[in-house]
Amino acid sequence: MSPVPRPLRVCQFVATAFLAGLLAAGAALPLVGTLGAYARTSAKGFDALPADLRASALDQSSRIYDADGGLIATVYARDRTVVPGDRIAPVMRRAIVDIEDHRFYEHGALDPTAVLRAVRRNAGSGRVAQGASTLTQQYVKNVFVEAAGDDAAAVRRAQRQTLDRKVRELRYAIGLEKSLSKEQILTDYLNIAFFGERAYGVEAAAERYFSVHAADLSLPQAALLAGLVQSPSAYDPIAHPRLAKERRDTVLRAMARYGTVREEEARQAAAQPLGLHPSAPRQGCATAGDGAGFFCDYVRHVLLTDPAFGRTPARRQALWQHGGLEIRTTLDPKAQQALQRSVASHVDTTDEAAAAMVMVRPGTGRIVAMGQSRVYGSGAHRTQINLGVGTKAGGGLGFPTGSVFKPVVAAAALENGVRPSQRYPSPYAMPWPAMTDCAGRRYPEAGEVHNDSPSLVGPFAMPEAMAKSVNTYFARLEADTGLCKVATTAGRLGITGQADGSRLQVVPSLTLGTNDLTPLDVANVYATFAAHGMYCSPVAVTSVRTPDGRGLSVPRAGCHRALSAGTADAVTGMLKGVVEDGTGKPAGLTGRDSAGKTGTTEASKQVWFAGYTPELSGAVVVGDTDRPRDLDGQSIGGDVVGRAFGGTLAGPVWHDAVEGALDGEPAGRFTSGSDSSSGSGSGG
Repeated sequence: MSPVPRPLRVCQFVATAFLAGLLAAGAALPLVGTLGAYARTSAKGFDALPADLRASALDQSSRIYDADGGLIATVYARDRTVVPGDRIAPVMRRAIVDIEDHRFYEHGALDPTAVLRAVRRNAGSGRVAQGASTLTQQYVKNVFVEAAGDDAAAVRRAQRQTLDRKVRELRYAIGLEKSLSKEQILTDYLNIAFFGERAYGVEAAAERYFSVHAADLSLPQAALLAGLVQSPSAYDPIAHPRLAKERRDTVLRAMARYGTVREEEARQAAAQPLGLHPSAPRQGCATAGDGAGFFCDYVRHVLLTDPAFGRTPARRQALWQHGGLEIRTTLDPKAQQALQRSVASHVDTTDEAAAAMVMVRPGTGRIVAMGQSRVYGSGAHRTQINLGVGTKAGGGLGFPTGSVFKPVVAAAALENGVRPSQRYPSPYAMPWPAMTDCAGRRYPEAGEVHNDSPSLVGPFAMPEAMAKSVNTYFARLEADTGLCKVATTAGRLGITGQADGSRLQVVPSLTLGTNDLTPLDVANVYATFAAHGMYCSPVAVTSVRTPDGRGLSVPRAGCHRALSAGTADAVTGMLKGVVEDGTGKPAGLTGRDSAGKTGTTEASKQVWFAGYTPELSGAVVVGDTDRPRDLDGQSIGGDVVGRAFGGTLAGPVWHDAVEGALDGEPAGRFTSGSDSSSGSGSGG
């Protein structure tokens, strides 16, 4: 027999497509003349359509994991995880074929038998009583719907029941049947289909309704999911369990009719309840547990601002929402839980004041915990402003640091030849000494700097002045070291500007912590002391992989020496004195080396404690964020504060968080060099 001429073959395809179009429209008219005319005029257009369907990568969920592999949060425009065919239960594959296109393995892109049968039935009923699209055609339609994204008008156009759309779908379906195996088409369909409850693809659907993977679906579970694709909203088992069960049982009967399962198996499955075990969508950082929403948000800003994840903001945003990334992070779940327990136990979410804390592993730059007393999200007593970081990372404006900046001045002095034994008279009050900044601007002797108490007078050496937080001592030390050298040392420790992105104010009051910094800034400075002078840029992301397993470049800590080991260890020795018998004594740990410094800002609007052990560095700030005012007299954590000090208000938050984070870990020791300098004293 001679082959069918190509134009006639095309006309046959178009004719069948026309029947499918009439079927979709519910037509019941004489077909012969109309069909011939349509076939003749459409053959050329059909032949001109491209055969290859260029489907873009499917939207997939990105998942953020902690350092132990636990899921922090899932972010997506469409909740989908694409899985290969061998990770979809065979019973699921058969269920969708039996209910949607039971001759799938027997026909090509179009099933003429099904089309003609449906046309006859629809013509007899005067309405669309039965469809005839093959799974391949349904897949093509879903590709166009997927490409429309969230554009409602584009989605309607992709779903429009027109002859032109049917012809186009058929042309692409023919190409797919030639280029892909039936098994691959079926897998692609199961990954693109919408199953309701914001679940796209069979893997997300299995997790949403049954909290299992698609590979582990049972017969009744597979039958329920297969029944959903016809109308996900009408058969939603959560909203409409009765209708969902009826639909599931219809699928089971179809599977028995076509020999996929035995009649008895289908009856037993139909006798079972729906057996739902739904998992709520964990969409976005607001769903992160243990207060990790702020860390999650920090990770988001890393990916949205680093060119490694896309050359433009739009590309980075698309990657974040649609890319199906596997994002591994530095978050230590035990440290995060300890931090959140601590801030929640000391400061209530409804307090006007808020507490924020960040913890970093010395010598690595790894951020292991980040949180605050307020809940991440929108609504009453919630916020999406991360007080632990600056505005560039989605955070706040920072806070004046008070005396937690004094160790930076001490480090600058030690780096420039001043010894810890250096003594100054340190009166209660004195004029600010004359100083010159890095631009050569001279600040003459002027104004007044004073200590916190009239009884706090010298002379003092550096360790005791640190323990007692003597302002007049550090004003003189800053002047003798050089204001510019202090600023330069701060820069080597990562303090190059303020939290709002403005330049660091290099003025005489620098030593008193008048610049606005963040807990992350301060925790990382103190981590450098703990790491014997090795500075590491803060990092939150350890790896990012695309769905095909390709690794993307991630920011590195870039550890390098910022201070000599001798300087860093000498600062540690002085800060040990602060927690052993100084203003930070309430924060000191039992049975574990610790060092730290308190800070109380002007009018007690903010209080700080920053400290570290050999294993962990952390910084806490407590302050009134909405309209900063004196913390004295405020109710914080259920108690009215008499007089706010860093050691008594922020110190206990640090103590409990660090103690919990390090519970069970061997206690490291500071080096002998850091034991050689200590001070004594008391005060706030």
